[in-house]
Amino acid sequence: MAVVKRYCFDCHDSDIQKGDLNLQELLEKGIGGHSDVWEKVVRKMKARQMPPIGKKRPDEKTYHQTVAGLSAALDREAAKNPNPGRTETFRRLNRTEYQNAIRDLLEVQIDAAALLPKDEASHGFDNVTVGMLSSMLLDRYISGAQQISRLAVGTPLKEVGGETYRIPADVTQEYHVEGLPIGTRGGTVIRHTFPQDAEYEFQIRLARDRNEEIEGLNGTYQLEVLIDDERIELFTVAPPKRRGDYESVDGKLKIRVPVTAGLHEVGVTFLDHTSALLERKRQPYAAAFNMHRHPRLSPAIYQVSINGPYDAEGPGETPSRKKIFIATPESPSEEDGCAEKILSNLMRRAFRRPATKEDLEQAMGFYRDGKKEGGFEAGIEMALSSILVSPEFLFRVEADPKGVAPGTVYRVPDLQLASRLSFFLWSSIPDEELLETAIRGELSDPEVLTAQVRRMLADPRSQSLASNFAGQWLYLRNLDSLMPDVRLFPDFDDNLRQALRRETELFFESILREDRSVMDLLQADYTFLNERLAKHYGIKGVYGTHFRKVALAPETHRGGLLRQGSILSVTSYATRTSPVIRGHWILGNLLGSPPPPPPPNTPPLKEKTISSRLSFRERLAEHRANPACASCHNIMDPVGFALENFDALGRWRTHEDGLPVDASGGFPDGSKFVGVDALEKALLGRPDLFVGTLAEKLLTFALGRGIEGYDAPAVRKIVKEAEGDDFRFSSVIIGVVNSTPFTMRKSMP
Repeated sequence: MAVVKRYCFDCHDSDIQKGDLNLQELLEKGIGGHSDVWEKVVRKMKARQMPPIGKKRPDEKTYHQTVAGLSAALDREAAKNPNPGRTETFRRLNRTEYQNAIRDLLEVQIDAAALLPKDEASHGFDNVTVGMLSSMLLDRYISGAQQISRLAVGTPLKEVGGETYRIPADVTQEYHVEGLPIGTRGGTVIRHTFPQDAEYEFQIRLARDRNEEIEGLNGTYQLEVLIDDERIELFTVAPPKRRGDYESVDGKLKIRVPVTAGLHEVGVTFLDHTSALLERKRQPYAAAFNMHRHPRLSPAIYQVSINGPYDAEGPGETPSRKKIFIATPESPSEEDGCAEKILSNLMRRAFRRPATKEDLEQAMGFYRDGKKEGGFEAGIEMALSSILVSPEFLFRVEADPKGVAPGTVYRVPDLQLASRLSFFLWSSIPDEELLETAIRGELSDPEVLTAQVRRMLADPRSQSLASNFAGQWLYLRNLDSLMPDVRLFPDFDDNLRQALRRETELFFESILREDRSVMDLLQADYTFLNERLAKHYGIKGVYGTHFRKVALAPETHRGGLLRQGSILSVTSYATRTSPVIRGHWILGNLLGSPPPPPPPNTPPLKEKTISSRLSFRERLAEHRANPACASCHNIMDPVGFALENFDALGRWRTHEDGLPVDASGGFPDGSKFVGVDALEKALLGRPDLFVGTLAEKLLTFALGRGIEGYDAPAVRKIVKEAEGDDFRFSSVIIGVVNSTPFTMRKSMP
């Protein structure tokens, strides 16, 4: 520990103790019992944040040797006294998990965002602080369970219902929509579950401007309605005969047709025609969605309402009913026996364990109550509703095994491990194979566990790692609230917003599916584009709305995460870039070393009082002149400045306000670089930092708790083992799943 004495005691000896850290005293006591403090020292030295710039610092070789030696000592201590930490005993399914669980349990597609309030995030993810169940939330679950059960069973409604789907107001509908037939433009594709074989009414309303006039209605148009890609109606839309009588236009856009029960895709779109194409050629902007941006050039769909069922013929043969009714009574005397089989099977999947006698008795009580009122299927529906509001379904329960002494480390039982694994990789419940493996007690075998991981990663449901995990880790969910200044970015619309998100999701998923090195997330020679996004980036030769893998030339300045518009946009302001936010994002999300929170009463950047003649870099320098600001901004700003060649929407630029862009930056260790190429090179040169941070993020998401100092040895082991396999994504995932925090737990003290 001579290095610590030489370089750290100036600030952290018994006399000074900056930050209340006395390394001299800790050295005398040894590592045992103080590993949490020494892990913080390792993290600071690993990121080269200590000693501070300007102080006497070790050379790179000494840094490496010191970190390696201290880490090895901490790992040996952890091996002697493993501490896997402790997840909460009760953790409620969040909205995403609930929606996916309903899908996999009952083959019913729901919009959980419409049923349940938003989950609050902690440590970067919304599956952490989900322990409470308020009375309001319980009411939502009860109401949702009744709707879902009725839909799954196909119970006739007492009165006709309906659902309305609205297209966001800032969607430009002048181009083809993916999923709709070629030769059409605008509109939407709706995945709607029809409860019974019956007739349903479809009603379309067109978008209006502030004066309640239908926008873009400058001729005659053909409006097509489709179900599962088959046309069911073709409407003619024309200007009203009487000026201002727009209700007569879309008041006629109504049709009633028979539809079989189950999930169907409903498409509503306009047939494209030459005049609209000519108008678009003259339009200089890609966005044309309302009077706030550019007037619509053609009419657009505002909403689609689906009402029914009318003249119902029965529940039909839906995937939901096939999944529920695994036994069918041939006579009244067989009904209770069939009900027991049905409910036992449902509870096994819903509760993620075999149903007990008590479980079955409770569910059968609800079944009998429902059967008295409406017969066998009504009884099943009522029992299913009770299952969907049971704590055994709504909560992931991890209770300490009976007889385990307080504060004891124990291996997570196989059934709990199965749930951990499925909610980690699929954000959903275990499937039959995983559940059966756990019931047989085989899942705790490392080889079996690894085989299950590989199988589950190959399953389409692992796409949730891109949409759910990466969506939160990379801040893609923040795109929903992205609203750039209309005067500075007139081309922005929801089409671009969704394209930005889709590029990053597909890119992340390609690294996962192809089992590439996770380092490819930082630098790649390809991305995924459609015409809208390619035009935004200035890349030629990409046409159509569908996304495809595109090889990139260096002059496109595209590739890894730091070059993608989604991330560059959510780390900017509505009017300009933010080196501060971008630097903070890189340090926290890619390097695992975010700067400390600002001290109390830190003044904001006074953009209006600092001379506008100064560049933004110079204005930030004025801000850093305040000592209270400098401690954080000296760390963040230089990192963010390396991305200044990308504007607030991620477009490449070489000049800003007529001046050449200055993209010179650096890391907290004092290293300097210029531009995104050099920044990527610096990140690629320290794979231990990036892969370690990714492992921490995955562990946080997998465990549903924040990462603590005692988890650091497990993270280092994940990185070390993945390094031997070129940091392949599967190696990192397998390392997480086989880690001490994931497979073990500590009982209540």
